[in-house]
Amino acid sequence: MSEEQKSSQIGGIAADALRQFIERIERLEEEKKALSADIKDVYAQSKSQGFDTKIIRKIVSLRKKDRQEREEEDQILELYLAAIGEI
Repeated sequence: MSEEQKSSQIGGIAADALRQFIERIERLEEEKKALSADIKDVYAQSKSQGFDTKIIRKIVSLRKKDRQEREEEDQILELYLAAIGEI
């Protein structure tokens, strides 16, 4: 086995492939960090214009779900609230 093969294959691990995966994950983590900062800025802008960011976050969360999932959650929420005497 040549020296180059030994350095790229250590303990049965393909070092080059592993390095590529790690570097890709690191780049994606940086992109995610930048996107999170952008989202934070948009919420700050909406707040500065008088919108309630808590409600906006709730709307964004609800829009991620399909209608049937939201309806099921609403029914369970109503059931639980009724059970504790809040309705």
